[in-house]
Amino acid sequence: MKIFAKKSDKQWTVEETEKHVDQVGENIGKIVRELQSRAEHHDDSKFGKDELPGFIEYTPKLERTTYGSDEYKELLKKLKPTLDHHYSVNRHHPEFHKNGVDDMNLIDLVEMFCDWWAATKRHADGDIMKSIKHNKDRFKINDQLVKIFENTAKELTK
Repeated sequence: MKIFAKKSDKQWTVEETEKHVDQVGENIGKIVRELQSRAEHHDDSKFGKDELPGFIEYTPKLERTTYGSDEYKELLKKLKPTLDHHYSVNRHHPEFHKNGVDDMNLIDLVEMFCDWWAATKRHADGDIMKSIKHNKDRFKINDQLVKIFENTAKELTK
């Protein structure tokens, strides 16, 4: 036996669809607000006493290298104490999480992607696609997420 709402099926469908659309908008708003907060506070720790001296010394040197090169890796070794602190207080870095990328949420991933993208602009030969490829291996990122990052990069760099 079918039970029908007192309202017409058309009216019921329109009202339910409007509620759904409103709820999606509210959910997107929550994500946007969290991303806005991340944008406003991204890397605040770099301005503190535990990180500022290291970043002042090594950022210009790193910018003159190719991301992932042997020279780049050597400089990172010298910056390790600064980076260890940085990673321990910034959840958009896989190193923050016990299981790396696997423990990150969608907001963390978006901030991480944006961080990578911005970092490529510091290098004369920076390339977001090369960065994604390098970080795939570095952080053991699965092929599906790599493809999502690549699709996003293609869309945003048109």
